[in-house]
Amino acid sequence: MSADFTIDVEPERDLVRIRMRGFFTTEDIDAFLAERATAHGRLTCGPNQHLTLNDLREMKIQAQESVETFRTMLADPAYRSRRLAFVMGKTLARTQLNRALDQRYARCFEDVATAEAWLFAGTDRAAA
Repeated sequence: MSADFTIDVEPERDLVRIRMRGFFTTEDIDAFLAERATAHGRLTCGPNQHLTLNDLREMKIQAQESVETFRTMLADPAYRSRRLAFVMGKTLARTQLNRALDQRYARCFEDVATAEAWLFAGTDRAAA
């Protein structure tokens, strides 16, 4: 399955909602980064004050090069979220995500409703 993604912004909630699926090539990641920049331009909150919900349930295992590119992307301070939640199943992709996060503060969930509840819970510390 080739890569596909959507990025929706809810400025009234300071929320960036992302869905990613398939296998990402360098070109796919470049397209994602361009769309992310456009989406962040629609936010009305201050820098790094937004919340991000990323649904990865249909993401395939990625090539090591892509994982490294995602790690660099997640480390970019210009796009850092106040809180970052991922929705995904219990797969090897979760191990790849943890590598890409590289100690970045985030939580993983198995459903959107739980992830969204955590995002809006009002605290910036995740439960262990």
